[in-house]
Amino acid sequence: MTQATSVFVSEPGDRSVLQVRTHDVPDPGPGEVQVEVAAAGVNFIDVYKRQGVYPVPTPFVLGEEGAGTVTAVGPEVGDLAVGDRVAWCQSLGSESTVVNKPAHLVVTVPEGVELEVACAAMLQGLTAHYLVTSTYAVKEGDVALVHAAAGGVGQLLVQMITSRGATVVATAGSEEKLEIARSLGAQHLIDYSTFDSPDALSAAVREAAGRGVDAAYDGVGKATFDASLASLRPRGMMVLFGGASGQVPPFDIQRLNASGSLFLTRPKLGDYVAERSEYEWRAAEVLGAVADGSLKVDIGGRYPLAEAAAAYEALEGRQTTGKLVLVPGA
Repeated sequence: MTQATSVFVSEPGDRSVLQVRTHDVPDPGPGEVQVEVAAAGVNFIDVYKRQGVYPVPTPFVLGEEGAGTVTAVGPEVGDLAVGDRVAWCQSLGSESTVVNKPAHLVVTVPEGVELEVACAAMLQGLTAHYLVTSTYAVKEGDVALVHAAAGGVGQLLVQMITSRGATVVATAGSEEKLEIARSLGAQHLIDYSTFDSPDALSAAVREAAGRGVDAAYDGVGKATFDASLASLRPRGMMVLFGGASGQVPPFDIQRLNASGSLFLTRPKLGDYVAERSEYEWRAAEVLGAVADGSLKVDIGGRYPLAEAAAAYEALEGRQTTGKLVLVPGA
């Protein structure tokens, strides 16, 4: 038995329901490893689970991703050992000093990649990877719209899309954030805070691109959804992968018909890493690119567990660039 300190959600609600408290963690069971956590990611999926948008029985420990060092190995684990550096995502209960994780949900971290960076690369890196390789397979010559391009997923999307020979039209809420997108390869920059209607924003996107975009990657949701749809070329793909500004309300599906036989999808990471082989493939490509320097991961803020509420305040207020992490040892 080991003692841990963790961020608990006591009941569905706002940030006031977060509680940091100490509890016992049992020895790892069959197929599990115990990990001393070096960093845990701060993500919008945590917000949705805390709020009850994605219902989870309470109380529960928050957090979907992390990285750390294996300190104990349970029975029936043959490919991991004490001292291995590992990372994971899509595994609830990660915002803690010590966690038990199923061995099939962790991947080893390449040499030269810091554990905080590995943590920051997992959920958002694998998300960006499946979005550009599978949901809409970006190809040379494509033009893609990326909203919130200075955010954690946005920065990775810009890099992955441009590396495939495509053009990025990036939006963000300030000139400073747009400069980050430009530095990562975005060719066209739009400050969406300066537009007062979806039509005006979509017109700016079309003008920048010279035509409708092939794909719109939208993790902002309610505030940008209409503009994203209106920015697409005929038979273009609308990829709604989040709702940072709120959930998109129901709409008339005939809009897809009228706007040029558009495609609309609302994907989630879990369906793209359901098989261990696919999970390993995506993680190896993302962490490998981090290791060789071809993919830059920006950690925009580090917070101790005791300041988890402040981290989520910054995330939900869209005050951040890059990835926020909780550092249990801080």
